[in-house]
Amino acid sequence: MTDASRTNRILQIVVLVELDNSWGRNVVQGVGDFATNFGPWNLLIDPRDYSEGRSLPESWQGDGVIARISTPIHLEKLTSTGLPVVNVDDLFPDAPGMGYVLTDEAARAEMALGHFQQRGFQHFAFFAPPSHDYSRTREHAFVAAVESTGGKCHVYRPGYRVGRRIRREEEHNRTLRWLRSLPRPTAIMAVDARRARQLSEICSVEEIRVPDEFAILAGDNDDLLCNLSMPPLSSIKVASRRIGYDAAAMLLQMIRSNEAPAEPVQLPPICVIGKQSTDVLAIDDEMIIRAVRFIQAHAFQGIVVDDVLKEVPVSRRYLELQFRRYFGRLPAEEIRRLRLDRGKELLAQTDMSVDAVAEACGYAGATQFGVAFRKRFGATPLSFRKHLRQGDATGASAGSNA
Repeated sequence: MTDASRTNRILQIVVLVELDNSWGRNVVQGVGDFATNFGPWNLLIDPRDYSEGRSLPESWQGDGVIARISTPIHLEKLTSTGLPVVNVDDLFPDAPGMGYVLTDEAARAEMALGHFQQRGFQHFAFFAPPSHDYSRTREHAFVAAVESTGGKCHVYRPGYRVGRRIRREEEHNRTLRWLRSLPRPTAIMAVDARRARQLSEICSVEEIRVPDEFAILAGDNDDLLCNLSMPPLSSIKVASRRIGYDAAAMLLQMIRSNEAPAEPVQLPPICVIGKQSTDVLAIDDEMIIRAVRFIQAHAFQGIVVDDVLKEVPVSRRYLELQFRRYFGRLPAEEIRRLRLDRGKELLAQTDMSVDAVAEACGYAGATQFGVAFRKRFGATPLSFRKHLRQGDATGASAGSNA
């Protein structure tokens, strides 16, 4: 994409995204990254009218808007401006003339389910109290992912409508009744970090063991909430900075063309950040538990299945049959999955060279690692990192099948 300076003036852009959580701050940082590279832009960030929440200042005359649209009034006000708008949330997914940059909910659901499955869970649930803060898209995607495997997903249905205010004690009791109705152990995906922490707090008060009775995974990451929970909460790290960057790229294109894209841009999440709230193996075969723990401890040291069999006194056929039963994959596939997931995380979160990442993951060299990485994720290690670090401004989703 060419430089925005072709407009011969500084673009005035408002960013209506909250800054009080990790997701929002990263989205805004991504917008800032794009503005720095392809500006000059003047960014008006999260202006607040505390009688109405986030809104455009009446005297503001600008060129475009990037927003997390959260209410019908918010949507109506932005639509009435006639300005190009890019929405980074799916509460109102069909607004005409609007661009969208979102997390791929099907990919998020598959990532969450895979995290639970590798720990041997066979019972799954989804927790999201009624709220105007989020749509039901994430719930529907997780339920569909579970049902595609022949399983059943238990969804929290407290029996009150969105918008009704209930006391904290009543919410606690409704949630507790739901938890007591679930089989144990159950793996629960919470819609976001705030609701995951709420669920964890209720379990703590009621002396329900996490993760032994209920494993809890937050659908997004908030560093403060996840780290201060007891136990610390596992979460899904989404490409929120990339969402901001691609939203800014889309907005610039809309300003130039006066036309919204026909389809939303959907970005896959990056990885599961595993912590103690899901650190459990929900299987009843001690030999297989030993095998899994050995693989988790030594996968990055170049081990093969023969090394696992030296540690666990069972036959190869028994090991493979039980892995297929509990995890739906062979031991060799589990070793490879752990290595590649670690590689993906290191590429995303460090500046290590591809050679160093390959070595850290237990591969003989960068070539072997690159072939395996591309086969699984559909992108080379370098192109995956380039895309994630805002190296291309086109908004193309390299590695989108990760």
